[in-house]
Amino acid sequence: MTDLTVSPSTTNTAAANTPPLAESARQDLPRFVHASEHLMMIGGRHVAAASGRTLPNTDPATEQLLARVPRGEAADVDDAVQAAHRAFVDPSWSEIAPDQRGRILNQIADVIEQNADELASIDSANMGAPRMLTGHMLAEASETFRYYAGWPTKLFGTNVPLSKDRVGYTRKEALGVVGIIWGWNGPMGQLPGKLAPALAAGNTVVLKPAETASLSTLRLAELLQATDLPAGVLNVVTGLGAEAGEALVAHPGVAKIAFTGSTAIGKHVQQVGAQTLKRVTLELGGKSPTVVFADADLRKAAAGAAAGFLGNAGQACVAGSRIFVQDSIRDEFVAMLTESMATVFAPGDPFTPGTVVGALSTKAQLDRVTSYLDIAAKEGARVIVGGGRYGDHGYFFAPTLLDNVTTDMRVVREEIFGPVGVISTFTDIDDAIAKANDTEYGLAAAVWTTDLTTAHRMATDIQAGTVWVNTWSEMSTGALPFGGYKQSGLGREGGLEVLDAYTQSKTVLIAL
Repeated sequence: MTDLTVSPSTTNTAAANTPPLAESARQDLPRFVHASEHLMMIGGRHVAAASGRTLPNTDPATEQLLARVPRGEAADVDDAVQAAHRAFVDPSWSEIAPDQRGRILNQIADVIEQNADELASIDSANMGAPRMLTGHMLAEASETFRYYAGWPTKLFGTNVPLSKDRVGYTRKEALGVVGIIWGWNGPMGQLPGKLAPALAAGNTVVLKPAETASLSTLRLAELLQATDLPAGVLNVVTGLGAEAGEALVAHPGVAKIAFTGSTAIGKHVQQVGAQTLKRVTLELGGKSPTVVFADADLRKAAAGAAAGFLGNAGQACVAGSRIFVQDSIRDEFVAMLTESMATVFAPGDPFTPGTVVGALSTKAQLDRVTSYLDIAAKEGARVIVGGGRYGDHGYFFAPTLLDNVTTDMRVVREEIFGPVGVISTFTDIDDAIAKANDTEYGLAAAVWTTDLTTAHRMATDIQAGTVWVNTWSEMSTGALPFGGYKQSGLGREGGLEVLDAYTQSKTVLIAL
């Protein structure tokens, strides 16, 4: 990580600390960003919403309009599902040779790799993540497609031993049309984990990107026209979740929904999907613990803990926003943590080299985070550092650390989705496990210790889908599964399990 010289505000709005804008970088943004209006992709054609209505996509660092995207609704979703269904049964996709499908996934990886700079810049401009982070996401995106490009030829069925006059076997078959809905907090980071296995298994897709950060998805769909991906295999409908998203989840022609978002919306998706008994996988919220033992390398643990809740300005489902430190090292650790927050993690313009913490994605998100600081004050929490908006333009929020917290406080129990962490202490390993698990979520956790026994005990007893030891937020590009316990979701992305989520088994019995 690159050291920054700007320090975060320790009070509320401070105009003197407003991150300077990288104007030259914005002048070099791809022409695609500056187009006044964009079109959806349905059946290989660029189309406007049937209603003709549009939605704004803005730059959260400048608060300026970037472009407008179609406000798709039920009629547009139906067109896209029909196009995807035609591409599925034509058969132009589901029954082509598996090795050919793998070859096309490698083409997709090539296109992403060749256009990574453009796609990363679009995401940074559209949702405020630092350019170094979106660049990393795009590198992982191409790797994910390359990983799943190897799977179409390996989706084996089984030969089942029966009597000698019977042959029994199973087939792995695609589901059909898959609807994919995912978050605004890293569009090109989240999409490949759903799209690549869905295509590898032979499904066709309808994508519904976040309404506030749709530009990179529209550009990707445009770029993929240069590959051999048949028209209609990938369709994009932009619009509001309550309109286009709801229609996609409810559509009887959709066999599966893969969703990333809040736990509250995830529950609604499951309820609506149940009306047509479609398969649903959910990657939802988190309130992840970071547990630091006295034997840890405290300097590394402090940097890791800061990264855990400040990366992407805290807009991450895995954000380690509940920090537990062993009581004997509390003061020493807090000093190291706040030092790291004030240097490496000072907010900056997403396009400024070295920026690690960018802007919050929208004004609504800035207001949400600000409201939680008001709640914290009323509940009796104390601000150690930060505590308010950073600067007087752009949706920046100062990295904030709270103590004097109790387990019943909303800032401890609820997902804030901003650069806000809470710190408290524990006595021993049993106390650490109990406090780490005292949450309705269970997406991820980090443990910092040099003791192998402690590491294994914590990894076993923490109720989370991913446990990192002496690291944070390292995500697999396909080989390892990712998903949550409890109210953090259903199903897994990555690994072998995800392929089961995009296929179904058929039994065949032949009398000889």
